[in-house]
Amino acid sequence: MDDSLLQAASRYARVHAGPAGVAQSSIPGLAVIRACKPSGLEYAISRPLVCLVLQGSKRVLLGTEAFSFTAGDSLLITADVPTISQITQASEAEPYFSLVLELDLALIAELGLEMKLGPVAQGVAVQVEPTDGEVADTALRLMRLLERPAALPFLGRQLLREMHYWLLAGKHGGAIRQIGWPDSHAQRVAAAVALLRAEFAQPLPVARLAATAGMSASAFYQHFRAATSLSPLQFQKQLRLIEARRLMTAEGRSASSAAFAVGYESVQQFTREYRRLFGLPPGQDTAAIKRVAPPPGATAEMVADAS
Repeated sequence: MDDSLLQAASRYARVHAGPAGVAQSSIPGLAVIRACKPSGLEYAISRPLVCLVLQGSKRVLLGTEAFSFTAGDSLLITADVPTISQITQASEAEPYFSLVLELDLALIAELGLEMKLGPVAQGVAVQVEPTDGEVADTALRLMRLLERPAALPFLGRQLLREMHYWLLAGKHGGAIRQIGWPDSHAQRVAAAVALLRAEFAQPLPVARLAATAGMSASAFYQHFRAATSLSPLQFQKQLRLIEARRLMTAEGRSASSAAFAVGYESVQQFTREYRRLFGLPPGQDTAAIKRVAPPPGATAEMVADAS
């Protein structure tokens, strides 16, 4: 990969990145991430995405597995899975840069049928490979298109389609194909995950989630855990805790206010489960985050999902 994509990402981030180092784009699901120093640990339940690292390096933990990747690598996440990530190499002189694209499952399904790709067995949810040349070239043209917004309505969808084609045709193809296969277990679990994300603060019986996925309760539980590494209840709990942490750190909510906002009825239970996930009780954790947070308007380290 030459420096053209890095330079284009740097130009875009210089103009559009917010205080946290994230430069969202007008192309759906596409963002540039910039960090000028190594980050702390960031907890997320990532959506299916591909992350092209352009400079610096990063580490992602999924359960007991660790994935390290650096400039020239692509990280692929094919399911809504809980990750802990950390930017490990970044500086003012050489910031960390990555390009993140959320995968369009409908587009993957459409292309898979047109390319006459067959179904594949469900594999690991996270993998790292060297970035394919065609993927990097399409990413560069996407970044250049952002600099010509008048052309976006005419060419943006076409370039996104090309990007998904090259991803399907390249090193990540088999892993991506599994999430776009029509009526696959992955697609059915994704429907239940969408409901969990939308209504995580409400009680969600497994029977309702299973019905959304079009499975029996026992089959749903088995396939959900295989896809996400969590039970539905654990998944919902992590969504609640991650959102509560955001409410406390970004909006200044108290622990009790955040707990009730995400659906907890007991502050004691919230505190216990928060500490189990993040290693510290809410007050100590948010204080530690604020001590290392940059002032408003400054460039900050950022880990967005598994970007």
